Amino acid sequence: MSTVLIEKEKTVRTLNNISKSGLSVFKNNYTIDGDNEDPEAILVRSFNMHSMEFGNSLKAIARAGAGVNNIPIETCTEKGIVVFNTPGANANAVKELVLTSIMASSRNLFDSIAWTKTLEGEGDNISKLVEAGKKQFVGKEMKGKTLGIIGLGAIGALVANDAIALGMDVIGFDPFISVDTAWNLSSHVQRAMTIEELFSEADYITVHVPFTDNTAGMFNKQTFELMKTGVHILNFSRGELVNETDIKGALESGKVGKYITDFPNENVLKMENVIAIPHLGASTKESEDNCAVMAARQVKDFLETGNIKHSVNFPNACLPYTGKTRLAVFHKNVPNMVGQITSALSSFSLNIADMVNRSRGEYAYTMVDIENDVTEDIIPSLEDEISLINEVVRTRII
Repeated sequence: MSTVLIEKEKTVRTLNNISKSGLSVFKNNYTIDGDNEDPEAILVRSFNMHSMEFGNSLKAIARAGAGVNNIPIETCTEKGIVVFNTPGANANAVKELVLTSIMASSRNLFDSIAWTKTLEGEGDNISKLVEAGKKQFVGKEMKGKTLGIIGLGAIGALVANDAIALGMDVIGFDPFISVDTAWNLSSHVQRAMTIEELFSEADYITVHVPFTDNTAGMFNKQTFELMKTGVHILNFSRGELVNETDIKGALESGKVGKYITDFPNENVLKMENVIAIPHLGASTKESEDNCAVMAARQVKDFLETGNIKHSVNFPNACLPYTGKTRLAVFHKNVPNMVGQITSALSSFSLNIADMVNRSRGEYAYTMVDIENDVTEDIIPSLEDEISLINEVVRTRII
């Protein structure tokens, strides 16, 4: 049996501190309440939601960030709750830290600063000690070196373009690159036909892909063997992309010169030539504002029009909103579902002004704008009719 909900005044619950820039998106007919147990939408950053129970009113969850591991995606999908994330909103922040890390690791900046601090108390001898000791920190320039980028999405494309501007040669690998990204990518970025090609040519490798069964441990003993000796590997995506046992051996042998990771743990902190950063990739005021605003706008648009953009569990679907009564139906991706929905509308002598149907895996989403004026006395019967269709998960009338 599906769930049918009529739109009322909307409550948005926050599970973390959300930037005021984002909350300001919600104005008339919205209430922000961090304690409401049955809101229409939830805004979240890192709060672990896996043990939460969701009320019947909940229609959307927006993560102000890219990763959604803290959200029970499968449960949400089964209930017809749309989960959004904000890809690209923190891209500039991560890009700047990636490029900073390339420069700093190349010039041994972190080790040299730590060594310089040990000179405290040497007084007039500091200048002589600095001149004598600086030779141990001689580095290399990034200009003219080859940067390999795995994943040319929002972050990877920005890194590529700015690395080109800094004089690096850039080679990229992304079999799923979007048309929009390709248009925004510098023509000087070389395309690697295989990931093995990238591994063999790069002096630095930065990875910007999600953690999946296919990418888990993608940096391992076999792939390290393909790389140049002394390669620097930068991981600002997920710690699990790197096999920690294998990279320990690669660091000890010198095959990997430096491992820069935004995901420290007990194992990597014990390794030599690791630069462990305390998950600062998106930790800028601007990034937090951008993510919050993007998340809020996605939720607001969905609640008011049914349009979906940047969902991780349902298909993206947009239909220009003209103010007509809109029927939005989440359902299983099975044959003749659209036919059954349109037949139900026809039985009430309702004409279709416009519609869109999109699918994603086992699930699909259909929006229908109704040409006629839908009177209050028709709505309950129409809702019942749609709800009785087998494999309908959830129905909204906007």
